[in-house]
Amino acid sequence: MGCGRVGSSLAIALERAGHSVAIIDQSREAFRRLGPDFKGRAVTGVGFDRDTLLVAGIDTADAVAAVSNGDNSNILAARVARETYGITSVIARIYDPGRAEIYQRLGIPTVATVVWTTEQILHRIIPEGSRSEWRDSTGSVQLCEMNPQRQWFGYPLTAIEAATSTRVAFITRLGEALIPDEHMVLQDGDLLHVMVLDTDLESAELTLSKPPEERA
Repeated sequence: MGCGRVGSSLAIALERAGHSVAIIDQSREAFRRLGPDFKGRAVTGVGFDRDTLLVAGIDTADAVAAVSNGDNSNILAARVARETYGITSVIARIYDPGRAEIYQRLGIPTVATVVWTTEQILHRIIPEGSRSEWRDSTGSVQLCEMNPQRQWFGYPLTAIEAATSTRVAFITRLGEALIPDEHMVLQDGDLLHVMVLDTDLESAELTLSKPPEERA
């Protein structure tokens, strides 16, 4: 739902990956963004209207992405897709960070555009701390990129887990993602990606912001 820059790019990418795609927008002119090679279904209408959704093929859909420029429209479309048609893979783009958090906790996955952009920019201006990369639908668990003090380099990842109450999901080393084993140590230049409870995030950031010997 939504054939703006995000929706059209998403539709084209999905089609190139071999998926069948239907895209809905209230403006017929918006479909020009899809280009002449798009073979999917373009439906003019309101994305949370049931008749429009049926024309788009909602009854056989595997996933729905609501990415129009309206928070209310996106969340309505996401709820109709999930609650009326039983689509389990549903995501809504939300501009209002407060609303995004509420809907996440209600079990509707959201992409909070403002929050994501802010975190990306802050992470590049101030690389310390952590950057959220994924959050579960309950809002209680995050996948975060953590930035430990340099003194942590050379320590086993198991020691980092024990000190921070996190689980190291993977590391990025020289541009390659690696699943850690019990013998792997953190090296200079590694990006550390951990799973952490929201309630433990602040403590984990504090622990990794200090050299290991200063943790006490």
